[in-house]
Amino acid sequence: MAVSALLLAACNDDTEKAGTKSPDKNKPTKEVKQEDAAAFPRTTSNTKEPLEDGHVNYGLVSDTPFEGILNYSFYEGDPDWQVLRIFDEGLLATDEDYVFNQEGAATYELKNDNKTMELTIRDGVKWHDGKPVTGEDLEYAYLVIGNKDYTGVRYDTQMAMIEGMEEYHAGKADKISGIKVEGNKISFTFKEANPSVLTGLWTYPLHKEYLKDVKIKDLVESDKIRKEPIGFGPYKVKKIVQGEAVEYERFDDYWKGKPKAAGVTLKVVNNSIAVKSLQNGDLDLATVNADQMDSAKALGNIEILGNLELAYTYIGFKLGRYDAEKEVSVMDRPKMQNKQLRQAMAYAIDNNIVAEKFYKGLRFAATSVIPTAFPKYHNTEMEGYKFDPEKAKSLLDEAKYVDKDGDGLREDPNGEKFTINFASMTGTDIAEPLSQLYIQQWKDVGLDVQLVDGKLAEFNSFYEMLQTDSEKVDIYQAAWGTGSDPDPSGIWAKGASYNYTRWVNDKNDELLKQGISAKAFDEDYRKDIYNQWQELVHEEVPVIPTLFRYEFEAANKRVTGFDLKFFDWSEIGVTEAEPVK
Repeated sequence: MAVSALLLAACNDDTEKAGTKSPDKNKPTKEVKQEDAAAFPRTTSNTKEPLEDGHVNYGLVSDTPFEGILNYSFYEGDPDWQVLRIFDEGLLATDEDYVFNQEGAATYELKNDNKTMELTIRDGVKWHDGKPVTGEDLEYAYLVIGNKDYTGVRYDTQMAMIEGMEEYHAGKADKISGIKVEGNKISFTFKEANPSVLTGLWTYPLHKEYLKDVKIKDLVESDKIRKEPIGFGPYKVKKIVQGEAVEYERFDDYWKGKPKAAGVTLKVVNNSIAVKSLQNGDLDLATVNADQMDSAKALGNIEILGNLELAYTYIGFKLGRYDAEKEVSVMDRPKMQNKQLRQAMAYAIDNNIVAEKFYKGLRFAATSVIPTAFPKYHNTEMEGYKFDPEKAKSLLDEAKYVDKDGDGLREDPNGEKFTINFASMTGTDIAEPLSQLYIQQWKDVGLDVQLVDGKLAEFNSFYEMLQTDSEKVDIYQAAWGTGSDPDPSGIWAKGASYNYTRWVNDKNDELLKQGISAKAFDEDYRKDIYNQWQELVHEEVPVIPTLFRYEFEAANKRVTGFDLKFFDWSEIGVTEAEPVK
């Protein structure tokens, strides 16, 4: 979802309109012919010089408002991230393989047997109020995230590996001993060498001078985060209509030089009208979802860009709760803990038919929880859970989930009525039929699955249920933008707030630790560790990975300088005063 490191984000699964005809429940479907993202350009073809006073209109395609947590240290959902990336950024840039390079607002050097990472912030990198971005600002981000009063989800395994971080986090120290600041230089010393510092080091500073008067526990709700955010990106926030729109104006002192456009307007646009808005010239840029692809392709005033996305959709099992005091997941909800039950539910659903009928080949069946967009670490040997309802029935029989009263639905091993409560999000027109297809396929193998509260949940309400471990939810359908660091600890470690399933497994902990050990600087070793990890997740199935995704963006033909993979807002401009219609 993002080329910057560690930008894990909860996503809407962007469900889209399609036919609702059910497949033959006893016949495995063929592999779906995928839309070839390589057939689409990744960058706009317009090479004209952008207008000095041009204005870009960007459509945030969503059925839900953005929440308005406009800071990298605190945001959690994709809509907020889309707002954020226009006015703020990380200090380090990445190359095509998502590895840090020397092209960002800071350069870096790895030293001390790979245990110390030193960043040097370039001269002229300024916050939007004109103050310089300093090493203290990045240190302040770590002091906030590591603080016990921090209310976000960014404190993770890698943070805890910094020397002195655990002592600071426990309240035993006022500073983090492994972080040293000298002017525009800042260094991080880790307890042991970790290859993920080259892809996953947190490089998003907080404006210390601007925020220092707000208590850490109050930051996320403060006006300085929600209404008057400051970044050091190419555009400044001029006006926010909460949840609906943001006006940005060019930041002339941007460290890379004056941005190409004079301003940007972001507005939330429902998927059902996105293509019409593109046709009318109301939008210069907008995501194209599967149900709109045929209509978008027919338009003569836009071009469609495509790329593999660092994301996957999945069905998760709620296995426990998060103990906030101990900061670990506790697997204390027995209802979905039978592994054969989870495996049976995986075999019962047909992801190929979903990809074909609902997404027209714009998505494809997921085989693992590391996307194919990570070719280095995606396990190509895994086939995932193929549609096999007979296998599902056999597993349920073995686990003693059997129909004892003859109503076609299985009781639990104790002979009690067994209903599984399924949370799924609103989205576009297929959200409801897609959820009902899964429910029907589970019913076909004898499982009674019902939507939580009898309906789909709105995006923000849905994730609130997951974060608070609502007893209403037994299973849920969601999506992850994984971020560009291959280390999956931020989602899967037992101490990760983002571990929404609350799955706890000793082998999981061991493999995650090995994946960011000094040995893992050897890429073959690290690949083997992550292959083993993917196989473990497949066997234990705390989640069912369902679909991998392509992303497609439409650009009006007046747009120039747009690269879908890197989305550098400073380079995006328009070459005509009026949109091409």
